[in-house]
Amino acid sequence: MAGTFELCNGERAVVFLFISRVLFSIPLSLLYEAFALCLLAIAGLAVEISAENSKAVNCFKQRPGASSGILLGAVTLPTVMLSRLIQMSRAISVNDIELEGSAYLSTQYWAASASCFGVLIFIYQTLQQSPTATCRLNLWHSRASKFSLLYTTAYALTYYLSFARKSYSGWCAAFDLLWLLIHGLVTVILIQHILQTFPSCASIGEALLASSGLVLYFGDMLAYTLSKISTFLFPQLNFVQIGNGSEISTVIQGVLLGILLLPTFYKFALRIWSHFTNPTKSAEQEVGRCRMIGKSVLFYVSLFVMLTMIVPAWMYFIQDFHVHPVPWVFIFVFSEPLKRMALCMYWISVICVSVLRFYNISKHSKIERILLRKYYHMVAVIMFLPAFLFQPLFLDLAFGAALAVFLVLEMIRVWKIWPLGNIVHQFMSAFTDHRDSEILIISHFSLLLGCALPKWMSSGFNDRPLTPFAGILSLGIGDTMASMVGHKYGVLRWSKNGKKTIEGTAAGITSVLVACSALLPLLASTGYVPSQHWFSLLVAVTASGLLEAYTAQLDNAFIPLVFYSLLCL
Repeated sequence: MAGTFELCNGERAVVFLFISRVLFSIPLSLLYEAFALCLLAIAGLAVEISAENSKAVNCFKQRPGASSGILLGAVTLPTVMLSRLIQMSRAISVNDIELEGSAYLSTQYWAASASCFGVLIFIYQTLQQSPTATCRLNLWHSRASKFSLLYTTAYALTYYLSFARKSYSGWCAAFDLLWLLIHGLVTVILIQHILQTFPSCASIGEALLASSGLVLYFGDMLAYTLSKISTFLFPQLNFVQIGNGSEISTVIQGVLLGILLLPTFYKFALRIWSHFTNPTKSAEQEVGRCRMIGKSVLFYVSLFVMLTMIVPAWMYFIQDFHVHPVPWVFIFVFSEPLKRMALCMYWISVICVSVLRFYNISKHSKIERILLRKYYHMVAVIMFLPAFLFQPLFLDLAFGAALAVFLVLEMIRVWKIWPLGNIVHQFMSAFTDHRDSEILIISHFSLLLGCALPKWMSSGFNDRPLTPFAGILSLGIGDTMASMVGHKYGVLRWSKNGKKTIEGTAAGITSVLVACSALLPLLASTGYVPSQHWFSLLVAVTASGLLEAYTAQLDNAFIPLVFYSLLCL
């Protein structure tokens, strides 16, 4: 059967190389976290093999042509958190940081692990049903129940032992276990919603990475909110660990929270508006255009209210951010007007030139779409590298602003909001490929987040100067060179059915190593301490290059996170 021959395929081999490298660097203080990751990896492998040999996986409506990616999707985010914990443990050993930061990150690791673990249990339960069954849990299936109960017990025991080592009260341990359970359940609900609302837009692994990341992000904001409320109602209550973010991260968090909650707020406002303006059937056609304009106006009003009233109120009362975010952004930008305004003008110029040039090429040239998209990877390097070196704080804010604009434009495109909906759709369709659909276009999101997440996660303590550059190195340089060289000169393919070539992978790995060799002295000249070990760097570059060669997942999402994790070691 396929499961026998595919037990050690290329993607799984790279994933286990990735995990093994992280486990090799584990200190004794993180032994329980390492064991939990091993449990997660074994469960992910078992569920992925079961998915390959079950027709019931079709009920998840994943992207055509992609493998399930369950193992990669399950271990990526927890391993990123564990790598960050390893990095932070080095700081604790030399008394560079306080234990509170480590406790917060440990909570994040267990929350991410619980989210992925809960989805694995759900997928396995579903796969044990008949091929015609719908995606609902069948808790009474004996084999699935034994598997689920065994792994859940082992996971809970591992967490309890890890928590008991911290000498906290049993009540706090029970409360935190409940918190992890909520993360797992919400992630299960969210991944079902993503796969059913946006069919054929993502593989299971991609949806798992997105849903666990969103739950972790919103869970962090919910923890802030509940912690703030508990200080008023129960001053002695020690809620789950929360971190202390910078003003920039607070602004980004608030704006993204408002935009991600905008669909719910808009639909609620739309329902109220429709209740008072519902026309008769005979008059419905005549007022159709007016209703479309009215809905569009309601969308823009909802967006304005969310970003200028609701979000600032949440930031004021929960985050103790006593300045409205709009004037704060202007004050921040004009605190160094020459540098930051010049950088803004530079970005606008690069965007205008590249977009107009590549849009015309996409309309009048027969060049393959995949190569055209790689040009945007190079544009990302040209745009972001100067800011990485000279304005890193401003770049954090710019990444958040760009993500917010992308989210709003995608909502406008999907809902066909007048007058921009059709214009945005026609423009974005010129750059799509087989991994996108008319329902949801995600490639530009993955490229932006692939560059931004390593930079955002490197805030605070960071003794590896290349970690913030993980995105632009792996995507802007490595992935681009691999595709271009492989397409033009590639002969030897990694697999019979795949398009990735050995020449392309070698070019990608070599180009990243060369870029790192040039970047480290440049960072040293700007004040960074070049403490990146070359062995770790070689393993990180090689593993991420091999992952690009073997994975059938959206590489913009996974490769930067894998590369970042290995650079932290």
